[in-house]
Order: sequence, then C-alpha cells, then structure tokens
Amino acid sequence: MSRLLSLTLRIWRQESSDQYGAFHRYQLEGLSADLSLLEVLDQLNEQLITQSERPVHFDHDCREGICGSCGFLVNGQAHGPQAGTTVCQLYLRQFADGDTLTLEPWRARAFPLIQDLVVDRASFDRLIAAGGYCSVNTGQAPDGNALLVPPTQAVSAFQTAICIGCGACVASCRNASASLFVAAKLAHLAQLPQGQPERQQRARALQAQMVEEGFGSCSSHLNCEAVCPKQISADWISWMHREVR
Repeated sequence: MSRLLSLTLRIWRQESSDQYGAFHRYQLEGLSADLSLLEVLDQLNEQLITQSERPVHFDHDCREGICGSCGFLVNGQAHGPQAGTTVCQLYLRQFADGDTLTLEPWRARAFPLIQDLVVDRASFDRLIAAGGYCSVNTGQAPDGNALLVPPTQAVSAFQTAICIGCGACVASCRNASASLFVAAKLAHLAQLPQGQPERQQRARALQAQMVEEGFGSCSSHLNCEAVCPKQISADWISWMHREVR
C-alpha cells in the first residue's frame, strides 16, 4: 500500500506580469507517495475550481520528461531535488510527511512572467531562429544514410541533442545565462556533417542573439549542469567559446 502524506504547498500566485504577486499556502492531506508533483497540482486545481477560485497556472504537456514544457523551482531548486529529472517526473516519494514545498517560477529577465508558475520562454525560440538549424539542403531522410558518421561522433552529438529547452539552466544560473542551452544546440549540429557548412556563422549568430535577449554570461559556477534534467555537461560551454575564436 502506498504511503500517504500531508503537504503544505507554498505557491507563487501572480495573475499577470503587471500585477503584484505573493506566496499563497495550500494544505493537502492524504496524498499518495506515488503521485507526481504535477498530479498534486491537478488535485489542488480541482479543489480551487470547486471553490470558485482561480486555479494555479503551470506549464505541462507530455509529462514524460521529453517535451521541456514543464519547469519551476521547488524549494529553490529547478525541477526539484531529484537529479536528472524534469518536474513532471518528480514524485512525492522524494518528500517526507509534513513537508512544505515552495513552488515559484523561473526568475530571469529573458523569461518574463505570464501568470503564477508560467513564464514566457519565447527567447529560446528566437535563439533557434537566429541560426540554430541547418539551412543547407541535405535531401530527404534516406539520403542521410549516404553521410557516414562514426559511432563515437554520433553518440557525442546525441549527448547534446537531447537538450529539451526547459530553461532550468537559465533559472539556476546566478547570471541567468543561456550558455548551456546554446552550447548544446551548437554542439549537436557541429558534430555532424550536415552542420559543417554553417558552423562558425551559426556560433556567432547564436551568441549574439543571447546578448540581445538579455541573457547573462557564464561564470563557470556549473549550476546549469547540476540541474539539467538531461545531465548535459557544462564542458560544452568551453567548447562553444572556442567555436567563435
């Protein structure tokens, strides 16, 4: 039988970016330890709607740690205390009965708040639009087999391609830097034949766009690596800086 918990959720509530926000407390009883934190928020929202109160807004989609939609701070840590997971994969078994969980949105100038735990991460989309792609025509999918890629190179490229763009790296960096995100996007393309023709141009464009969006610079505290749900190495940031020399 699943363990049952009572938790206090201390949630940042802010109806819009131009209004003041504050933490609100909600007491929840008899929660199964097998519930994910997002499922707990679902239960809370059902209660709030029944009471004719505004539900808590939070981003989510696949709830399988793949899409990168979800994300907020849990007790000050992006995605919560469990390493290598997104917040949708965070289960109550990580907490003790009677715990208080403080939930708040990503805090970064480049991620303006929309409502409650939801922020606007369109700056990531603009980074990709600035050059995080291959514009060179490489043909249809079967033609890709004609470009031989050594297994070690393919594995290395995949280790950066798994970035889901959740923004935890930005939210955890004292400078709100997007360096790990940009480094991952650059590295997975630059390590493949298709990405070679525009390699340097892409690196310069994305780094310039980072500055324009208001992201800070990397100061090598490695908080980004510690909270990345896909555990992408911060070594790629050093690699990125060498790309534009």
